[in-house]
Amino acid sequence: MLYLMRDACDLMLTPARIAAGVAKTAYQNPFSPLAYTPSSRAIVASCELFERGTRSYAKPAFGLPVSERVVWERPFCRVIAFGEPSTKPRMLIVAPMSGHYATLLRGTVSAFLDTHQVFITDWADAKQVPLSAGRFDLDDYIDYCMAMFEALGPNLHVMAVCQPSVPVLAAIARMEAEDHPLVPQSAVLIGGPIDTRRSPTAVNRLPQERSIDWFRQHCTHPVPWPHSGYGRKVYPGFLQLVGFISMNLDRHQTAHWDMFNHLVQGDGDSAAKHREFYDEYLAVMDLTAEFYLQTIETVFIKHAMARGLMRHRDEPVDLGTIRRCALMAIEGEKDDITGIGQTRAALDLAENLRAEKKVYHLQMGAGHYGIFNGSRFRAEIAPKIAAFMQQNAALLTAELPLGLADVATSGSDAVAEPSPPAALIADRALSQGSASAELRL
Repeated sequence: MLYLMRDACDLMLTPARIAAGVAKTAYQNPFSPLAYTPSSRAIVASCELFERGTRSYAKPAFGLPVSERVVWERPFCRVIAFGEPSTKPRMLIVAPMSGHYATLLRGTVSAFLDTHQVFITDWADAKQVPLSAGRFDLDDYIDYCMAMFEALGPNLHVMAVCQPSVPVLAAIARMEAEDHPLVPQSAVLIGGPIDTRRSPTAVNRLPQERSIDWFRQHCTHPVPWPHSGYGRKVYPGFLQLVGFISMNLDRHQTAHWDMFNHLVQGDGDSAAKHREFYDEYLAVMDLTAEFYLQTIETVFIKHAMARGLMRHRDEPVDLGTIRRCALMAIEGEKDDITGIGQTRAALDLAENLRAEKKVYHLQMGAGHYGIFNGSRFRAEIAPKIAAFMQQNAALLTAELPLGLADVATSGSDAVAEPSPPAALIADRALSQGSASAELRL
């Protein structure tokens, strides 16, 4: 019913949006006398904010200056490759399936285009997937991850941004337990909720205050007609968006008031930046109800991975089995979604992984978004990720028997000289007063 009411409200506001568009055109058209009234800019600004604040936002495009290819596809996900096939090291970015589209990581992808052959998971909007495609839950997510690792391997590097840190780690652990030859060389976990008992945030505390039945009753709804997924139970993206906005309501109100003033003052550049950000931020997708509920229960209520109780298809998910895949955990000092220590927990749980294959990085001054996007990410975090991946690719090659070393470097650029150990990078950065902290565990 809630989903139906939302769609009905959207349709009801359509005439008003059209009227606002007509008024905006009339008051900004240089051939219209209305454009020269003292209040014309204020009217134009009001019409634009009304239209933007009441419409639904379509899935954005990546819009990067390289070609895009779909190299793997299943009903709930496809993998996009950027640029033409190359011999650069392969990196799969596993985008979060938590309400926003993979295009939210446009800047993350861009940061590695020069150094890596970059792939990204493009998760489907559940309301657009027909019921005939079947279910999709956390176990299926892990299956998808393993299938993607196999399809893109060998010598694959993986980066999990936020939510997928748990299923990516679970997939790696299951592949390690089976001694799978295509386990990724390295995995970078950015702001992932591995153990939400550490430094719990408001996002983490809510599941502790509510039962799984409460989430089932209040947060999942059937998709109404005429969407392709008509009848499928989902966690609507607009509910997640309301949650995101409510966490920083004052900031969003200020941003829109600034947008109004920029339009009135004729500051087109600032207004364009606002449009660019909110075109992405307000575009949301639905999640299948079974995935959402299983994730809430497994990750945020039971803390199953952190307690060693997580299972996949009735098989144990034991991070102690990870021995080959190097791990890097990245956290932000001001992250209000994933608290400090929650991602680092992965390094503690992978107790049988050698210390030189574990790296921890705390980015000072960064919030959740800042640890995977923005200027601080490009300048400080991305170079450390690239160095970590290069270091472990070289380390793996050195460990292999002579006959297998050539196989390990096939499909990637030869490493002429290993990059400095991450611990040395951290020491240099800290000695120079860099606003970051990195530890070799």
